[in-house]
Amino acid sequence: MENPFKKLLHNEEVPKVLKEKVINDISLIKLSLDLADLFVVKYPNTIGEFLTTEKDSDSNVE
Repeated sequence: MENPFKKLLHNEEVPKVLKEKVINDISLIKLSLDLADLFVVKYPNTIGEFLTTEKDSDSNVE
């Protein structure tokens, strides 16, 4: 298998379209990670803390 990176020239300018595509792909990956973090980590933690707070406040009322 041939290494495509060996074909790159060191002083050649990368096309603007290719740069934009790479930046867009990185942005999409970052957005996906942020959404996963929100719904997998932060949302369950928030619900857990809310239920714990509600449970504690209910026990103080009695």
